[in-house]
Amino acid sequence: MAALGPLSRLAGLGCINRSRLMLNRVLQKRGIASCIDPSHGLTDEQKEFQKVAFDFAANEMAPNMAEWDQKEIFPVETMRKAAQLGFGGIYVRPDVGGSGLSRLDTSIIFEALSTGCVSTTAYISIHNMCAWMIDTFGNTNQREKYCPDLCSMERFASYCLTEPGSGSDAASLLTSAQQKGDHYVLNGSKAFISGGGDTDVYVVMCRTGGKGSKGISCLVVEKGTPGLSFGKKEKKVGWNSQPTRAVIFEDCAVPVTNRLGEEGQGFSIAMKGLNGGRINIASCSLGAAHASVLLARDHLLVRKQFGETLANSQFLQFKLAEMATKLVAARLLVREAATALQENRPDAVSICSMAKLFVTDECFNVCNQALQMHGGYGYLKDYAVQQFVRDIRVHQILEGTNEVMRMIISRNLLTEL
Repeated sequence: MAALGPLSRLAGLGCINRSRLMLNRVLQKRGIASCIDPSHGLTDEQKEFQKVAFDFAANEMAPNMAEWDQKEIFPVETMRKAAQLGFGGIYVRPDVGGSGLSRLDTSIIFEALSTGCVSTTAYISIHNMCAWMIDTFGNTNQREKYCPDLCSMERFASYCLTEPGSGSDAASLLTSAQQKGDHYVLNGSKAFISGGGDTDVYVVMCRTGGKGSKGISCLVVEKGTPGLSFGKKEKKVGWNSQPTRAVIFEDCAVPVTNRLGEEGQGFSIAMKGLNGGRINIASCSLGAAHASVLLARDHLLVRKQFGETLANSQFLQFKLAEMATKLVAARLLVREAATALQENRPDAVSICSMAKLFVTDECFNVCNQALQMHGGYGYLKDYAVQQFVRDIRVHQILEGTNEVMRMIISRNLLTEL
């Protein structure tokens, strides 16, 4: 009987087990290709928590990534384990339980975690953004009430801006909040809310004033508040380890004391949250691209066609080189944007938009090319590369579509003349 080849030997395993085995092999060998080593240029401290994040991704996330996707499991306990490492409030201040790290540190962590599961890491990034918004714009009572449980992930948060009728035109949102005594009464709905229905704290942008961005305020709404309900769980192409639902308000009374900042400040708060969110989601794309490059490399080394391995094809060698180059260029841009935001530079908003645009586009192309290199195998759910493709496709849409990123960048260029 002929010896089985590397791919054939996997055929007897179940779909989830095959995906788990191949991804784990790749993640355990992440440091071999020095030209794409994500630790280049980092301090010793950054290398330490990057290693912690990579190890957590390889040991706690990658073995479960396919199952979470296929069974649509929201991995609460795994995320709480991540929070024990400080990943529940990475850039939240330490006095309320946060890790107090920089935006660059945060990007490094999210890139590493995403090699184990993009979908779960992307939710963790949204949760971190919400915790940061409360930490930054909340008063002492609000920070002490919400941040410790968010940082430990005893409670989970969702960001509520998008509505059925206002996506890219976020300032046209219609969810209203009329003040009656010491409460606001909310009416309206939010769409495509990550974690919706399963999370505990909702950071909601709503209209307390007139039309436009100046009429928007930001309220914290807790699950269980009368008048708060949720739509059906959406069926999505990717991001299946986090539920997505509409969030509905019907005469939902929320204490005035739950408002972050002043009335009319909500849109500014939302946009400041998104500047960091764009870096975070780009970092998640980096992790997917990094893992996909390694998966493609390993496939080329074992897959034989026409009597030799695919690694001997100069065409595929060149494609792999292009993928690696795009990955490293994208990583450098994300880290520049993170530094700009941390330093509050005048170009921070534009650089964050550039990072989100370039990195999510190019990392999707990298993952898609990795799938193509796998041939028909890449289209099977046995192989992790298809999940990376599915999970990061939405990164070109959310946190501001890439078309909106182009608008922000061009507006900056043209108004400086």
